[in-house]
Amino acid sequence: MLLYLRLLKESLSFAINALRNNKLRTLLSLLGVTIGIFSIIAVLAAVDSLDRKISKDLSSLDKNTIYLIKFSFGPSEIPQWKREQFPNVKYDEYVALKNSLNNTNQVGYQLFVNHETLKYDSRTVADVNIVPSSFEMVDIDGLSFDKGRFYNESESNSGSAVIVLGYDIAEGLFGASDPIGKNIRLYGQRFTVIGVIAKQGAGFFGDSNDTSVYLPANFLRRMYGDSDSMTPVIVLKPEKGVDMDAYKAEVTQKLRAIRGMKAGEMDNFFLNVLSGFTDFIDSILGQLNVVGWIISGFSLLVGGFGIANIMFVSVKERTNLIGIQKSLGAKNRFILFQFLFEAIILSVIGGIIGLLMVWGIAFILTKALDFEFVLSFGNIILGTTLAGLIGLISGILPAISAANLDPVEAIRTGM
Repeated sequence: MLLYLRLLKESLSFAINALRNNKLRTLLSLLGVTIGIFSIIAVLAAVDSLDRKISKDLSSLDKNTIYLIKFSFGPSEIPQWKREQFPNVKYDEYVALKNSLNNTNQVGYQLFVNHETLKYDSRTVADVNIVPSSFEMVDIDGLSFDKGRFYNESESNSGSAVIVLGYDIAEGLFGASDPIGKNIRLYGQRFTVIGVIAKQGAGFFGDSNDTSVYLPANFLRRMYGDSDSMTPVIVLKPEKGVDMDAYKAEVTQKLRAIRGMKAGEMDNFFLNVLSGFTDFIDSILGQLNVVGWIISGFSLLVGGFGIANIMFVSVKERTNLIGIQKSLGAKNRFILFQFLFEAIILSVIGGIIGLLMVWGIAFILTKALDFEFVLSFGNIILGTTLAGLIGLISGILPAISAANLDPVEAIRTGM
């Protein structure tokens, strides 16, 4: 054990001397390892951060939630021209499904509309995400509140002029004062504030609840009817443990019956299951991981050649010293491990530089953007291990050549 500790100490000393005496050559040799480790860990850290953000954004939602709409959330085999002919879902269909579906926890109705500007006295907030919806969306979206409440079934059905504000919207309009009971203007109408949603943070899937407001969908339907400028969606939350294939078949059968569709006629709607969407996102993240590994692999290959090159030069420069060590009784494995450890240490130094670069960029981006980039402990261990493996593989041939030197020839060569 003491022998190996001594080897590590001497190898670390030789590696530091190599860096000190041949700075440019050594840094250029380590550049490949540094770039390779940086590329791999940067991609993995970015994917981990995205995955963590997606999981956080979807944590309040049931992955079996179904979005019934005329559009597909993912790739579809149906031609675009055909999809554009599909009719919008209707409020009456929402009511019919709500009253007839089995094994259903909640059925909600929501409209996708343009962003608008809100006003309170002299204050305005622009580019606000408007979410006209039925009262069930408070449970489907898993909303929690900083102040007040969500609108109830009576207010939802009658289309009352009440509104629930996102946290940032409430701060922008009212500052530190209590907004509950105050009137704001939207669509040229007055709305009474009845609730403020708890702060969520930036959302990965577009608008965050912090910059959104909820109001009864029937208020807009009363003003504009079922206008083509608004895209409706029926949101279904099945009970836990339900057979999803059977549930989707029941929804399909009932909606086809409501629309009077004939047997053999193609469905003119899409059942977008949230779990399918997340699986699609996961597959994209997996592909990013693979691409990152392929690109980084070339950098690591170049880095490995760089480490091997500097080790062969190191063996040549220390041939005389190797001969003296062998003549004094140093065994081949001592010489072998000495150069192997030196190669590993050099490579790990390059890997640590790459990890520090990832950490620095992640820190800067987290501060600059409303998004948390995370360099996990697992990725740090992976980067260090990869760097060590590159050093081991790259240093094996130079180490073997050093260990196999004849002591007499080595001393004579160095004279």
